Amino acid sequence: MRCTKTPSSTDFCCGFVIANGLSRDPFEMRIALFQPDIPQNTGTILRLCACLAVEAHIIEPAGFPVSDRHFRRSGMDYLDEVTILRHASWQHFEQWRHASGARLILFTTKGAVPYLDHRFRPDDVLLFGRESAGVPDEVAQAADQRLLIPIAPGLRSLNVAMAAAMAVGEALRQTRTEQRNPNVSPLS
Repeated sequence: MRCTKTPSSTDFCCGFVIANGLSRDPFEMRIALFQPDIPQNTGTILRLCACLAVEAHIIEPAGFPVSDRHFRRSGMDYLDEVTILRHASWQHFEQWRHASGARLILFTTKGAVPYLDHRFRPDDVLLFGRESAGVPDEVAQAADQRLLIPIAPGLRSLNVAMAAAMAVGEALRQTRTEQRNPNVSPLS
């Protein structure tokens, strides 16, 4: 696991190898987890990030220690292949985001726009809230877009790892198609 601290955070790297720089490519898709509270879901999302070459951001505080054995077990040996940036707080994450110029796309059950109707950009940050509570209003208001993954009526929500997989799959389908052939619109 390549764990990197942001410039505004304290030493947050928990004994793992520190990556060089803050990002491999300033135009890469990123997944951010707001104060995750289930280590197995976080491990699964980090494995997803490793497999799809997507940078991961964890906005502290998490509801578990990163060294938690369930967290490591969920991510398996893939954790050695993911770049993780840990932000000490929402404010530190926002400082980083504004400095990077990234657009923040929040996935929420309170969103009005279905994610399949949204046009993603290669440098978007896809934000997912806590499994137990989502995100506070302050975080939702900071998002450039609030998207919904439609589900059957009467059900609360998808598992956050499943939602992240669906969201990043669609975002990469759109953006990587455009990178290969800029004349093809993924929404047509």
